[in-house]
Amino acid sequence: MKNGMIECSVCHSKLVSPTTKSISRAYDRHKTRVSSKQRVLNVFLVVGDCMLVGLQPILVYMSKVDGRFKFSPISVNFLTEMTKVLFAIVMLFFQARHQKVGEKPLLSISTFIQAARNNVLLAVPAFLYAINNYLKFIMQLYFNPATVKMLSNLKVLVIAVLLKIIMRRRFSIIQWEALALLLIGISVNQLRSLPEGSTAMGLPVAMGAYIYTLIFITVPSMASVFNEYALKSQYDTSIYLQNLFLYGYGAIFNFLGILVTAIFKGPDNLDILQGHSKATMLLIFNNAAQGILSCFFLKYADAILKKYSSTVATIFTGIASAVLFGHTLTMNFLLGISIVFISMHQFFSSLSKAKDEQQNGTHELRDVQENHRSKESFIDIAAGANEEAAHRIGSDERQPLLPT
Repeated sequence: MKNGMIECSVCHSKLVSPTTKSISRAYDRHKTRVSSKQRVLNVFLVVGDCMLVGLQPILVYMSKVDGRFKFSPISVNFLTEMTKVLFAIVMLFFQARHQKVGEKPLLSISTFIQAARNNVLLAVPAFLYAINNYLKFIMQLYFNPATVKMLSNLKVLVIAVLLKIIMRRRFSIIQWEALALLLIGISVNQLRSLPEGSTAMGLPVAMGAYIYTLIFITVPSMASVFNEYALKSQYDTSIYLQNLFLYGYGAIFNFLGILVTAIFKGPDNLDILQGHSKATMLLIFNNAAQGILSCFFLKYADAILKKYSSTVATIFTGIASAVLFGHTLTMNFLLGISIVFISMHQFFSSLSKAKDEQQNGTHELRDVQENHRSKESFIDIAAGANEEAAHRIGSDERQPLLPT
């Protein structure tokens, strides 16, 4: 890339490289013109995400035996990534069979190589997701499923800040207040949630839990923002082709994790099916479906909607863990959930949207005014040039070109 231009590796034509400002501005304009099909897609994504995210900590909890995992969490993540790779390949073949005449073939070598070069940034979120997927199991050793779900909602504030910095996303004051209210609701739920006097891995459980919570919040938040930027910056690329690269990178990173584990703990860890049960198989398919759905969220919606939809799953997780495992729903949990839903309603309310749309309209009006001013200045320059030319002509126009 030179001077803001990128060159196609196939036809060597030069195009303007997408910037964070252009991606954010395109998203803002798209957000104000959401079609009925897009609304249906958003509802489907939210409902599906609530079910899958709500089941995930339940299945992880069911996979524990005597408070420990008999399987390697990295093997679960590797099998999950391989499941998503197979899904992406099947959908690519299905999409290629239904291509229209004249469209660029999806399964050609040139298309694959060009898409791989343009989407190399997907390796960054794939590496961060590999770390996050391992942390999901570690967090289950410190908290019950409902608490883990509530803690994960803290990511929404970190994601908002990263979107503001990296993608220059604009949020209204009301939306920032809604995010602050979300933090209050989560804090209310976490009051007195840690058992006193227990230890794990040689550290007090409070210290270990706080360290893992900090990593558990920042790493996936960075992964979501980088993933959204990578997917949207190559919007014309098939999402299944992008998924193939993202999940392929994830499978490679998790396989390297298995090799490192085998070096330090012995070759028995190379058996990726060791210690698995029916609950872990369900967990693998659930994680795979959740990851696939997340990519649709980040490409066709945004990370904020994804994280807020996950908060809805908190109710399902809390009720299910109370019914299946006898975990009590405390008053703190009920109050925290109420505050979270008030925050969610405030963030997506018509008042905050109107404020945001007004800001977008102001920016668009400013662009129109700047273009109009540039045209006026060009007209003035042209008119001045014509006037100067007319002034030069006049009496000199009637004089002979050659002396007489």
